[in-house]
Amino acid sequence: MGDVLAGFHAAWEFESDSVLIRYERGIRTPKLFQTLGERRVPLEAIEGVTLTPGRRGTVVLRAELRPGADPLLEAAAGQLKESGDPYRLVLPAERETLAEYYADELRAQLTESGLAERHLVAAPEAPLQFKAYDGKASFDGTAVSFRWFWTGASSAKWKAGDQRFPMSELSGVEWRSPEVFEGHLRLLRRDAAGPAGQADQDPAAVVFGLGYGPVHESLPFAAAVLAAVRNCAPVPAVSTARARRDPADIADRIRHLGELHQAGLVTDEEFSSKKAELLAEL
Repeated sequence: MGDVLAGFHAAWEFESDSVLIRYERGIRTPKLFQTLGERRVPLEAIEGVTLTPGRRGTVVLRAELRPGADPLLEAAAGQLKESGDPYRLVLPAERETLAEYYADELRAQLTESGLAERHLVAAPEAPLQFKAYDGKASFDGTAVSFRWFWTGASSAKWKAGDQRFPMSELSGVEWRSPEVFEGHLRLLRRDAAGPAGQADQDPAAVVFGLGYGPVHESLPFAAAVLAAVRNCAPVPAVSTARARRDPADIADRIRHLGELHQAGLVTDEEFSSKKAELLAEL
């Protein structure tokens, strides 16, 4: 086909084996679309195409992806708002006939349906990071790291210390949109002994809040981690030598540890042990 159909916020380029979706960077374009930039969707990842009336004199062309074909949609688990669906192309109603033509042409090339055995759409690339309410999450392609904020992290997370999870230790990701109550990102561990508790008490989770972990940052992060877990290969051995930490950061952590100790949330033994660990990082 090789033609381009441009709508609001995006343009679809129809190629022989895929659809290349390029998102605009305008101020009115959803931030998630701007973060994604573009998505190449192989035809084998698409199982259907719909064309429906939209709002205020528009029509909506939508590609329906096979379950499991896109790590972004799999991580989102149906929580994206309609306006945030990256596979909806909104067009003026006067372009309905043209959109219908492309929909028919695309349907004629589709041959696959049902659950995809592997991800067919590429995940966002690492490195990625975002700020949650209680910590900073980072992903370098091989491991996820959580660094706790003394202003937001629970005493349980401070006791556990900063966390690092190689892909080989994980079985998946649980993302709960920051636009709903108790939004969070939780890493699912292979060796989990039982059901996970509250996200604010779980060292394998970061919690969202107003202005923290927005969809356009935390969802691509979750999708990238999920894809890496699925494609997990043995992680090369790394040096066990500790990197030197910022003395000011260590001092802040010891100060907060002391506050927890004075409040009775940390025992004398725990305080001494954790303080020694932090001092050893200098």
